[in-house]
Amino acid sequence: MGDIVAEFVWTGSRERAELLLASIEPDDKEFFEGEVLDVQDGAELRIRVRSGTLSKVRSTMDDILACLSAVEASLVALDGE
Repeated sequence: MGDIVAEFVWTGSRERAELLLASIEPDDKEFFEGEVLDVQDGAELRIRVRSGTLSKVRSTMDDILACLSAVEASLVALDGE
């Protein structure tokens, strides 16, 4: 069986995308690929999780999304949004 790949795409400012990516890179770098791409009206944070099992992809993506959610909530609170 081949690899299973899941991709998450977040759109917003380049600065916020880079902060979000930096917040998760130290923890699970070997389990995912992340990049920030410039797009019209901002940037995209793209995260790809690849594994041989669906359960591992799901578990890793769940962890990444939980971390990103917590970081984004903290950034929103700091920005007063």
